[in-house]
Amino acid sequence: MAGRKWAGTTFGNGWMHSRLIGMMSRIDVRAFYVFNSIFVVPFCLIFSKSARFTREYFRIAHGKTALGAFFWTYRNYRRFAQIVADRFAVYAGQRFDVKVEGVDLFRELSLRPEGFVMLSSHIGNYEMAGYTLQTGKKTINAVVYADEKASVKENRSRQFSRTKVNMIPLDEAGDYVFRIDRALSEGDVVSFPADRALQGGRTLRCSFFGREAEFASGPFSVIAMRSLDALTVNVMKSGPKSYTIYIKKLDYDRNAPRTEQTAQLAALYCAELERMLRMYPEQWFNFFDFWEAGK
Repeated sequence: MAGRKWAGTTFGNGWMHSRLIGMMSRIDVRAFYVFNSIFVVPFCLIFSKSARFTREYFRIAHGKTALGAFFWTYRNYRRFAQIVADRFAVYAGQRFDVKVEGVDLFRELSLRPEGFVMLSSHIGNYEMAGYTLQTGKKTINAVVYADEKASVKENRSRQFSRTKVNMIPLDEAGDYVFRIDRALSEGDVVSFPADRALQGGRTLRCSFFGREAEFASGPFSVIAMRSLDALTVNVMKSGPKSYTIYIKKLDYDRNAPRTEQTAQLAALYCAELERMLRMYPEQWFNFFDFWEAGK
């Protein structure tokens, strides 16, 4: 995983974020879409070192030509800028229309006494799920990267407090392992990002758009070890001020050897991730050489 560590933090500082939220309380978020498309995105395309990895994604995953990959990379950066703006718009009190496909699966598991796992990805805007999905008595424990800016964490916590979402930072001390274990033992929900591994973390290989790529093995191992139910939850931007949440249950063979269960879960997860990206190709936000380990 050398050279693949992600910073895990939103651009800017607390003062900038506070000013942006203040502006968002008075100006519709779509005005920021226009500003970003004209001024911010072209600058990022020119100076961002990660743009070449995004172009590679479009060439590998979607078979685009060099010119087509450049065009789609612009669309990718523009969409990412819109989604970041949407996050701050929510902090400022703006509302979005959210449709949920597969909500009955989520409700069914929420009513059971056992805990379950939700698997997310760095596509679309997963944060919106935390403002929408409610489990009743269960708490959703979202595993997040520890290095996010304090201002972003504070705003997330304020929004998540309405929907019983608790955050578990992936700290270097390893305390998150005990918090995850306790949450599942108490019948709560744990949400994992399954498409990125920590530096030096364990990974497994999975076929993804016809080539092998490395995914974090931890979430799949936790599910198999406890024989848990697992849902993939992907939140995709479907319109200027609308999102669609796609929920799917991963049906794996719980009688198979544990290593085989883990491999099955990873394959099912990768297949669903690929399905989402065929529907929304520009909403891929892993800005590094994702297929490096599979080369």
